Amino acid sequence: MTGDNPSLLTLPVRREDESEMTAAKSRVKAGTPIDVEQTTIYQRYGKRLIDASLSFVALLVLGPLLAVVGIIIKWTSRGSILYRQDRVGRGGRIFKIAKFRSMVVGADKNGLGITVSGDARVTRFGAFLRKSKIDEFPQLWNVLKGDMSLVGPRPELPQYVSGYTPEQRLVLQVRPGITDPASIRYRHEEAVLATSQNPDDFYRAVILPDKLAINLQYIRDISMYSDIKCVIQTMTSLFKQPKILTSAQIAGNPTRPAALSAGKKSRTQ
Repeated sequence: MTGDNPSLLTLPVRREDESEMTAAKSRVKAGTPIDVEQTTIYQRYGKRLIDASLSFVALLVLGPLLAVVGIIIKWTSRGSILYRQDRVGRGGRIFKIAKFRSMVVGADKNGLGITVSGDARVTRFGAFLRKSKIDEFPQLWNVLKGDMSLVGPRPELPQYVSGYTPEQRLVLQVRPGITDPASIRYRHEEAVLATSQNPDDFYRAVILPDKLAINLQYIRDISMYSDIKCVIQTMTSLFKQPKILTSAQIAGNPTRPAALSAGKKSRTQ
């Protein structure tokens, strides 16, 4: 790693406790930006209508599969079927994101807020769920409720959002999504983090800013076309085996920051 990028050898591993989580939530709420004007019919009405309709149909169609997955989770490991976690949504509102549980009970209190390849907290069946992204399917319920969108910046943990710059907080002006352009770029994020000696701080210092730059570009140009394109790319990426970059390669090739600033208007959902 060169230039101003932090050294992987000097970054200490950081762990969050409950008191810091509470403080992080307060900082998020205090620094939340005000929503800006929605400029297109798709952003005002179409996107939400499509989200609600497709998520409802998907939950009905996928119901049998979700039931089977739930039975296997219960059969193969101790604990609940679903895992719910605080995430930061539109306008800085904290909501409970739903996932199929892919880790051992208490994993969130024993380790980092991110996961790397080979993480001992991940169950055997959970590894399959995470690789196939089936663990994200319960978030269709979050979409139906209005907490999330099918496409939008992935919601982050409060302790990460509390460190956003004013420009980065622009991503909080749209609903978070199940997928986004940054998720496609970092399809194998866990493998990338596994090459870093300090995954949590590397995520904060390099990967997260890169993701936010990508998502700022997304919300600037948000449209039905861009959402459909993102969904198609997400689906096709599940069947591709791209070259997995190391943490040093990622740090040396970040996304160019979006041409946005905190003082400029951006399109919203």
